[in-house]
Amino acid sequence: MNIDTPVLEIRDLHVSYGGIKALKGVSLRIEKRMIVTLLGANGAGKSTAIRAVSGIVPILSGDVLFQGKSIKNLPAHQIQRLGLVHVPEGRRIFANLTVRENLVIGAYNNKDKADIAATMKRIVSTFPVLASRQDQLGGTLSGGEQQMLAIGRALMSRPKLLMMDEPSLGLAPMVVAEVFRVIQDIRNEGVTIFLIEQNANAALKITDHAILLETGAVVLEGSGAQLLEDTRVKQAYLGEKAKLPTTP
Repeated sequence: MNIDTPVLEIRDLHVSYGGIKALKGVSLRIEKRMIVTLLGANGAGKSTAIRAVSGIVPILSGDVLFQGKSIKNLPAHQIQRLGLVHVPEGRRIFANLTVRENLVIGAYNNKDKADIAATMKRIVSTFPVLASRQDQLGGTLSGGEQQMLAIGRALMSRPKLLMMDEPSLGLAPMVVAEVFRVIQDIRNEGVTIFLIEQNANAALKITDHAILLETGAVVLEGSGAQLLEDTRVKQAYLGEKAKLPTTP
């Protein structure tokens, strides 16, 4: 990969569900070791974008490049093997498996038992709450612990790019703060982060670059600090009752 090649590049992406256009020409670049956040209201197309990148939903037109190579026609499991890993909304851990078993599943492409063990050791050191619960069923964990498990399971595959869909959803404020601290730690260890998040205030404080979607199209982008100070973002996402202004 050329030093100037982004880790992920989305070019003029169009996705439709039936006759409904969910994405209308979305383009973005994510450079190595960046945290990039996609913001938008429900139905704006955020989750559709990440699912299209992951190979979960078909692309109508446009392209997705990972480390300079197109992945738009690859199945989801092949995309994951390349190092592009998706932590879905709602965590989706295996409730009837133990914490350890959930983590091991994340390394299913790795046949080196010693390497799996070493990776597991790093993961439980990153998430100390999981260290003491390795024999506990995933379904008995709290919401915050399940989110840590979902992130840990994704890290077991040693991703180059970690895509996270609403990691703070349904969590208490103190747990949200811990989740965002962990996201920063993961980036500091060299993993690039593509984040979809409705908690704009928390996300923008740790984001290198942010993109705002409205009805499937990019309407605003800039640094996290710039969007925190943008009037439109303040009204739509940082206020209590304000709504997006109507475009004339």
